Amino acid sequence: MLLIDGVKIAYEEAGPATPLGTVVLVHGATTDLRLWEHQFRALSRRYRVIRYDRRGAGRSGDAEGEVCHHEDLLAVMDALGVERAALAGSSLGGAYATEAALAAPSRVAALALIGSGLTGHQWPREMLEQARDRVHTSVPADRLARYRAGTADHVDPADVRAMAEAHTLWQTAGPDRRRDALSDEVWGSAVEMCRLMFERSWSGPRSTERQLVPPAATRLSEITAPTLVVNGLSDVPGIQQVSGLLTAGITGARRVDLPETGHLPPLERPAEVTEALTTFLSTVPTP
Repeated sequence: MLLIDGVKIAYEEAGPATPLGTVVLVHGATTDLRLWEHQFRALSRRYRVIRYDRRGAGRSGDAEGEVCHHEDLLAVMDALGVERAALAGSSLGGAYATEAALAAPSRVAALALIGSGLTGHQWPREMLEQARDRVHTSVPADRLARYRAGTADHVDPADVRAMAEAHTLWQTAGPDRRRDALSDEVWGSAVEMCRLMFERSWSGPRSTERQLVPPAATRLSEITAPTLVVNGLSDVPGIQQVSGLLTAGITGARRVDLPETGHLPPLERPAEVTEALTTFLSTVPTP
């Protein structure tokens, strides 16, 4: 465990300290460090690899009060003596990695952004309506409002699971695919990580997120680190649009599209993502 601003941050590391450098794996909002199991094991044969649970997720301490995730990412690097690293981020983890590259460009050797979010980007109305219709309606509106406000006397485990399963179907499988598009192993892992996220966010302390100012969405042209964008072609269209913005906005960014793949390629297509990362990292100049 690391201690960042008084909060315990769970992490794991593996691999040699070689001239090839360090890779830090950053998960998103509905997952935890277990997302990266395949990449963690495979990349650690050549690189020092670090994966961690952001505060409020997995085995890390609660997110309470004001939280700044890209600052936590840099603080994890500080605590582990990492001056410079390649950052691979999934979903909102990609957004945090992008913010870190803007806040501390000398510390980011490369970026791999997988089904990435982007702070300062406005999600399209159609996407928000689809999330409401397909996910939020899985829990009665009055209870959901209390859960989100943190005012519920009791959080029903059935509600947590219903929300996690609906979210996994919509986003991890993708809006145009069915449950059977995912193997039982992928489905079970995605639902379990998502379930723990909803359970904790509905029953734990309240927090607010502080983001980079000006926001990353307006500053992509400032990023100089070599960048790989990985996009699942079955992901939510609004999220795929972000992959397009990142590819167009970051000079020299390379894009890989994975067919029949939803929002969590590291989990659903582990070998393909590991291969893409390995190929990409082999082109990044060593320190």
